[in-house]
Amino acid sequence: SIYEMFGNECCLSTGEIIKIIGFKINKLIASICENNEVSRFSAKVELPLNFPGLYKVVADKTPYVSIEEITRKVSIGPTRFGHPCFYSLEDIKLANLTIKHGEQITFNSVEEVNGTMAVNCGVVRNNQSHSFTLPLSQEGKFYECEDDQIYTLKEIAEWKIPKCRNRIVKLSNTLHTWDSSNPLPENFDGCLILTPVYEVQAVMKFRKDIVHILSDLDVEVKDVTDCYDISSFLQPLSLEDVFERTSKEFPMVAEIMEGPSGSQKPYNLLHTGKEIVIYKKYQAARVLASEIRSDSPKRHFLIPMSYKGKFKRRPREFPTAYDLELARSEKEQLHVVATKAFDSPHKELFSVSVGDQFLVQQCQTSEVLYEGRKKVIDVLACEQILSDTYKKVLLPMYMEGGFVEVIHDKKQYQLSEICKEFRLPFNVKVSVRDLSIEEDVLAAVPGLQFEEEITDSYLLISSTNSPVESWEIPVYRLNMSVHLLSRDVQTVVPPVTKTTVEEISEEQYYMVRRYENQTLHPPPRPPKKPT
Repeated sequence: SIYEMFGNECCLSTGEIIKIIGFKINKLIASICENNEVSRFSAKVELPLNFPGLYKVVADKTPYVSIEEITRKVSIGPTRFGHPCFYSLEDIKLANLTIKHGEQITFNSVEEVNGTMAVNCGVVRNNQSHSFTLPLSQEGKFYECEDDQIYTLKEIAEWKIPKCRNRIVKLSNTLHTWDSSNPLPENFDGCLILTPVYEVQAVMKFRKDIVHILSDLDVEVKDVTDCYDISSFLQPLSLEDVFERTSKEFPMVAEIMEGPSGSQKPYNLLHTGKEIVIYKKYQAARVLASEIRSDSPKRHFLIPMSYKGKFKRRPREFPTAYDLELARSEKEQLHVVATKAFDSPHKELFSVSVGDQFLVQQCQTSEVLYEGRKKVIDVLACEQILSDTYKKVLLPMYMEGGFVEVIHDKKQYQLSEICKEFRLPFNVKVSVRDLSIEEDVLAAVPGLQFEEEITDSYLLISSTNSPVESWEIPVYRLNMSVHLLSRDVQTVVPPVTKTTVEEISEEQYYMVRRYENQTLHPPPRPPKKPT
């Protein structure tokens, strides 16, 4: 049989040995969902895995009858997606713990415990985590818990569609304006039933790339696993697989089996067949930055601490007096101009006019008269700047106005200085570009907001044939497969690391912020008007 896949022709000859290394969802068939069923008026549409948007997963109403069925059908693994949650309809009594019915159980990993396959699980009670194992033989009725996270379609396809089941998702954020090429109805914000279409991933003895075979290809095959030496085949590894290796196994030499897409350096150098040295794995800090602009879409960047350019400050905007309090620092006095008028309902507090200038002092409380009764509310003490003097005023913390910062600081800052001296978010523009980067993408952006400092997983790599520079490549944002070569690394010390500013997509931006913030409490809200 000769077939074509992704523009590449592949021949499957009679008698050829193929090693199946995995199954992967190639695309999704979507139908509009009403009351957990396909709508009578819905046409089926085909969605590629890179279809834009963020989605919430709707919990499956069909129970699993054993732990073994869950491990067979649901993805459980070491990454941040691989920890599904279930609850049991009945209490589960263990040696030193009873899991109550309806209690959320997190499935962390599958491993052998005392000769029996089991799942490492956890429950949280009174902010304390309790770990335990459940054998695969454990029976009952187990239901999926509600999931409040948001995912891209690609993440849902890889982690959130159980084998032999469909998945209902709710559109959370389209991220892109609708156009006529969009297969979904305009302004659609409902639920979709996703039916996966699979492909088989395989390696062949005399090919160095991964072969993708559609699951509906009409080819007859026979299982010869028990009578063939499968060690003669290449073993593809994803970047996640490489990252899970122990630190003692680095450095290592690998050949790329599937390279990433993209024209950004170094991704454009990582093509199929290229040999690379992977020196080490580690966590590295990045500053998440977004372009300052009123219209959409904005560009987003991850900036390494090694960035050698310099920045000048740009004015920040504050929608409420409460935001002024959050931005206030001991290092310097915050000077702002009002861009929106505010009429105070209390004579004890100040009414603001457009153009009023203030020096922000501190948060305090004040007694006001409200409907004939005295009330104590939070206020922001400021000094109003007049032509020849200063006037002490109080602004209600709930005040919804508008303020723009007045910048007196003309200094140029390194990235590390900003992270050390100021509280993020922080507005800047590049004043001196990084000359070590061939094309500094940040220099062309008129204004940037540094949003937060994050930590991410990276591999340090270089080319084997010309190891004059090394690059950090992100483990979880780069779709790339390699196989390890059994030969020694010529030089264990990596060459100088090139600074790379990574531009990320809108979906990746939301994912990065989600991972960073999922363990934090939501920010406090501004105080409301007294009632």
